[in-house]
Amino acid sequence: MLALSPIIVLLTIYLAGSIIAGDFYRIPIATAFIVASIYAVAITRGNTIDERIEHFSKGAANTRIMYMIWIFVLAGAFAAIAKAMGAVDATVQLTLNLIPSNYLPAGIFIAACFISLSIGTSVGTIVALTPVVTALAAKMNCDTAWLVAIVVGGAFFGDNLSFISDTTIAATQTQGCSMRSKFRTNIRLVMPAAVVTLLLYAFSGNGIDEIETTAITINDVVKCIPYLTVIVCALVGMNVLLVLILGIIIAGAMGIAYGTVSGISIFTEMGNGIMGMTELILVTMLAGGLLEIVRVNGGIDFLIRIVTLRMRTKRAAEFAITALTALANICTANNTIAILTVADISRDISKKFGIQPRRTASLMDTTSCFVQGVIPYGAQLLMASGLAKVSPLEIIPSLYYPMCIGVMIVVSILVRRKVTK
Repeated sequence: MLALSPIIVLLTIYLAGSIIAGDFYRIPIATAFIVASIYAVAITRGNTIDERIEHFSKGAANTRIMYMIWIFVLAGAFAAIAKAMGAVDATVQLTLNLIPSNYLPAGIFIAACFISLSIGTSVGTIVALTPVVTALAAKMNCDTAWLVAIVVGGAFFGDNLSFISDTTIAATQTQGCSMRSKFRTNIRLVMPAAVVTLLLYAFSGNGIDEIETTAITINDVVKCIPYLTVIVCALVGMNVLLVLILGIIIAGAMGIAYGTVSGISIFTEMGNGIMGMTELILVTMLAGGLLEIVRVNGGIDFLIRIVTLRMRTKRAAEFAITALTALANICTANNTIAILTVADISRDISKKFGIQPRRTASLMDTTSCFVQGVIPYGAQLLMASGLAKVSPLEIIPSLYYPMCIGVMIVVSILVRRKVTK
């Protein structure tokens, strides 16, 4: 239990500190991570201080963390240069003319679901849509965190179901089932949650203020090209880093052509955008180091032993697989890594209790997306909050889709029916 205490310290400081302060954004999440990281290094036994710091540093700078940081850096630069050249305002104007205000939340959710299903990444979807909905929120006088939550929820729809999603690949490959069979099992599990979420957004749009819009000009359409390029390139499967670099080049070139930015100011705007992601980058590195210390101290192994201690029925086995995945995700803050961490023990449990591989893969994938969608220190919420300049805790209460799939997981286990092999 001591191995998991840094996670408890982290959440306690962040939640309690924010509540006491009375403002969720007044307590930076980086502060909580720094305190929890120092505590994690301090409680580690059997190693010198240099060895403990080395373990922490390996976790903070592993390839997965560095890849995420590159995305954050380029996303910050792209968001800043696109805003400076007028792409955000033009995209907002185009959206307001095409979608009625009262259907805007539902439209955003459908767009996020489609994009994430096509590109297979929640982070890429959040990068593409968050700047647009942030500007829409300011224009329409509605809650920014609420609109951002719609994007995050839709992003996890595709992350969970897409054939090219890393979570889908990890779940199917480790459990030995086809992507098609896993998709068919998975869609029956999450589609009711998606329908309920869509209805909630369709009816909740009635309170959004109607605003006057101006006629769309050809310049408005042209200035949307940087965002359209990012979305289209992502849809065709281009690497997210290359997509963002291409977006920066196009936005910069168009800014110079329109005279909204100069050759020098392009680099100034990019620098400002990158600096705006500083806390996000710091938190990502601290999270990697902290969670590596938890792993080194045996936190993951402890969770596996506790959860699998008293399994007697197939229903209990499915709950165990779900709980293991959820706890591993909480400790690693990465849904793909969580699936890989518990894949072997989940496969053994499935064989012992006669659970079909496609069902196990579906449970693991859906559970990891649910947890990743609601933890405030996950990459997706950190990215969304960084781009929108709101606290992750402000976004979480409006994450209807991740919460709905969490309910559906429990319901599907409780009412499970016998399946013929």
